[in-house]
Formats: sequence, C-alpha cells, structure tokens
Amino acid sequence: MELSVVMPCLNEAETVETCVRKTVAFFEEAGIDGEVVVADNGSTDGSQKLAKDAGARVVPVSDKGYGNALMGGIRAARAPYVAMGDCDDSYDFATLGPFLDDLKDGADLIMGNRFQGGIEPGAMPRLHRYLGNPVLSFVGRLFFGSKIGDFHCGLRAFNKESILRLGLQTGGMEFASEMVVKATLAKYDIRERPTTLAKDGRSRPPHLNTWRDGWRHLRFLMLYSPRWLFLIPGLFLMTLGLVSGVALSLGQVKVGGLRFDVDTLVGASAMLVIGFQAVIFALLTKVYAMEEGFLPRDPRVERLHRFWTLEKGLIFGGLLAVGGLSGLVASLIHWQGHNFGQLNPQDSLRIVVPSATALVMSMQAVFASLFASILGIRRRQHPSIEGVAEAAAGVVETAAGQVEAERKTGVEA
Repeated sequence: MELSVVMPCLNEAETVETCVRKTVAFFEEAGIDGEVVVADNGSTDGSQKLAKDAGARVVPVSDKGYGNALMGGIRAARAPYVAMGDCDDSYDFATLGPFLDDLKDGADLIMGNRFQGGIEPGAMPRLHRYLGNPVLSFVGRLFFGSKIGDFHCGLRAFNKESILRLGLQTGGMEFASEMVVKATLAKYDIRERPTTLAKDGRSRPPHLNTWRDGWRHLRFLMLYSPRWLFLIPGLFLMTLGLVSGVALSLGQVKVGGLRFDVDTLVGASAMLVIGFQAVIFALLTKVYAMEEGFLPRDPRVERLHRFWTLEKGLIFGGLLAVGGLSGLVASLIHWQGHNFGQLNPQDSLRIVVPSATALVMSMQAVFASLFASILGIRRRQHPSIEGVAEAAAGVVETAAGQVEAERKTGVEA
C-alpha cells in the first residue's frame, strides 16, 4: 500500500460519502494502491455507515478535537505515506498525485497552498482570507523561519514515520500550525503545491470558530517561540530602560521642548526590571522546552546554560546587591548631610531609584540561577524490561561467538 488518505469526521453525512468515492476513484484512475481512513470523532448522523459503504475504513477516535481525530487516523494508517483533508468536499483529493510524487522524491511534508491554487467565491470568509490566514502565516514565517505561505491549508501529505517522530501534542485546530512549526524546527524537507478551495457542500456552519481557533493558533505560535515572546521584547525594554536610566541619573534630559526628570527615571527603572525578567523567562522557557522535548536542541542555549552556573549567578546577583546596598548607604549619607530633614526629590531619587533597581535585579538573578540549576538536573534513566532483554541477548550472543571461535581453533589444531 502506497497512500492512506485520512479524513477527520464529525457529523459529515452530507459530504463524507462524496469525498470517499472521489478519492477511491482517484486511486483507481492513477493506479495507486491506497486506502481512505475516516477518523470518526463521535458522529451521530450516520456518517460512519456512509463512509464505510463508500469504501472507507472507519476508525473511531474517542478524544474530541480536530488534532486528536487526525492523529488517531494517522496512527491507524497502513501506508508509509499519508495525506489528510477535510471531508466537507472543499478539497479535490484527485490532485494528490504531485503530493505523492514529492513524497517519493524524499520530501517529509507537502503543504497545499490555497492562495496559489485559487479560492472559489464564498469558499473562505473574507475575514479569514484577508486577515486571519495571511497574518497567522506571516507570524509563523517570522517566528520560525518557515517558507510556507499557507500555514492552515487542510490538504497536505507527509511521510508517516517523519510526522510521528515529531511527537505532536495539540488536540484542536492548532494542530495544523504545530505540524508545520515542528517540521520546520526539525529541518524537514517541506514543499508546497498549489491547491484549490471550493465552497463546502454542507448546509450547516463549519466546526471552525473564527476568534477562538484563531487565538489558539496565535497562542501556540507565541508559546513555541520564546525568542519572540520574551527575548526580543525583553532586550528592547532593557536597552531602552538602561540607556534612559543612566542618562537621567546624571541629570535632566531635554529633547526639543520636552524635559525629562526623575519621574521618567522611575519609568526607566521599571522598563529595565521588566526587560531583565523577560530575558530570564526566555532562557528558562527554552531550557525547559528542550529538556522536555517540546523544542529541538539549541547549541547556543546549551552552551549558555553550561556557562551560567549556579555559582556564577550567585556571584553576579551578589555584586548587584552590593551595588544596590552601597547606593542606599550613599542616600543615607546624603540625607544625613541635610540633617535628616526634607530632601529635594530631584537629587535624592537619582540615588535611591538606581539602587533599588539594582537590588531587585540581584534577587531576580539569584532566583533565576537557582531555577535554571533545577531545570538542569538530569533524571535517572531506569533500564526498561526490553532494554534488559536486549542487553542479555547481546551477552549470550557474544558468549556463543566466543565458544564457536574456540571450537574452530580446537578443530584446526
């Protein structure tokens, strides 16, 4: 068997039979040894019988959700190559020939692109066509360096073994983004093919919820990119806060007709602290994601994690604390010089605010170093029964080889 076409199904009695028959006819015309797998997610309208009578193999999937249904169908597929598509009659499964050719050529994932192939009038809501899909696809390309133009096309094909190796986790509509993102991070061979999108044949609205599912896609893209979620905003805030804070600690700053003073210094201090915290979150999130297998290994982060030991973090935090405490002592001396009376805020805050900022950042550095050290603790890997059996078999095989060698030596002698 060459190709398995997986269709997620939830009450698609109006269109599932049509989709299955068209796909079976495509197999016959193209001479492809294939199967149609309908991953049923709990239909109550008789979709299962209609799909089976049309020539499909129906696989029940109890866990609700688009992603769960697809993963259930993918695992049940019998062919090494798998294509997936909605059974609402909006995709033409007879166009899968070029997808299969790319898979045979060594590609891991082939994405359809509806914006290149054409979208029939009424097939996609205007909000999705001109805002939702283009924006989310742009974010995916920006965050992960992907070249895919249509992140959410439902018609795609892939090497089953390659996709299962990714360990896809999401159960909802964001499954479409997760597949592309993880395949991109894994450096897979990903290609695109133009595909058309027709108006679906159902009389009811689709299962897709515009705002809920759009947010789930965006949330997934952000959570899988600590660099854009934490690091880049954090570095921007740190730089802006540090530069403006140093300048305002020395005196007033005039820009045109505007005058910035100690009030702005407090805001600069807040930006510096928030930015520093965001950078720390970026590192901790990346380390955790790599340790748990959510994100691939990043040599730069691993080198930084090895370099920034707990001891170095404690030393850095201690130096910041000493600087902050020294500033507070200087502020007390300054107050004493005024006989502990009323002070000019423009003078006193230029000492107190940087000192307090240094103390806060010192505690952040210490706590972050402690937490990073906890994340770096390796779990002990206990040998499984299978591993013990394989090791025992290896020992037996080695011993048998030695006995055979000795026997031959004896015969020759």
